[in-house]
Amino acid sequence: MNGVRHVLILGGTTEARQLAAELVADPTLRVTSSLAGRVARPRLPAGEVRIGGFGGPEGLARWLREQQVDALIDATHPFAGTISFNAAQAAAEVHVPLLALRRPGWVAGPGDDWHDAASLEEAADALPALGERVFLTTGRMGLAAFAHLEDMWFLVRSVDPPEGTVPPRMEVLLDRGPFTVEGERELLRRHRIDVLVTKDSGAAATAAKLVAARAAGVPVVVVRRPPVPAGVPVATDVAGAVGWLRPVPSAP
Repeated sequence: MNGVRHVLILGGTTEARQLAAELVADPTLRVTSSLAGRVARPRLPAGEVRIGGFGGPEGLARWLREQQVDALIDATHPFAGTISFNAAQAAAEVHVPLLALRRPGWVAGPGDDWHDAASLEEAADALPALGERVFLTTGRMGLAAFAHLEDMWFLVRSVDPPEGTVPPRMEVLLDRGPFTVEGERELLRRHRIDVLVTKDSGAAATAAKLVAARAAGVPVVVVRRPPVPAGVPVATDVAGAVGWLRPVPSAP
């Protein structure tokens, strides 16, 4: 299309917005960002934006063909596993180059009391031995995994109100990062939090809670992120994604 390559970014993360902002400045690229639409008031990236699902891998493959996409970059949240596997399947079907942009995960340091969990259910199983007042920062979905813990109290922080089954003893805090260490320490103190549950999102904007937990001696249950689909190359930052994209030829 007149020498202009079409890049689709599966977005919703800070890195996705940063990548879109950098790529739209290139006149040889047409940049479209796709957002899942799960947040009521998402932060919109530069360039073209579409909101909503594709209808599984078949729908995404059809969209890639119809819109003549030349490169696909999966810059979704590290825990948005379904769309990542849909992207891998669709890209393989349409023969569109695919890259996963994943920020590095968090690493425990001196003084951290971290407990590894493979899932939200495993995190819930670990809680009774660690504390009674839980700061739950795993998002508004998946709270049903903790609903059976009737004797525990939960402070749930999310951007939008929780949905579905939730713990019976719960307070909801609607807020969006970035957060400060001072603010997180005050939150732990005010609510008498004795255990923190988080997903290994790796985001600097939400890492302050880990520093606050370390200072307060609060144990942290860290849910491991799902793997990137086999065979998909990974960039750990925007510069790496840009470097991958530059030599990618147009799809046949």
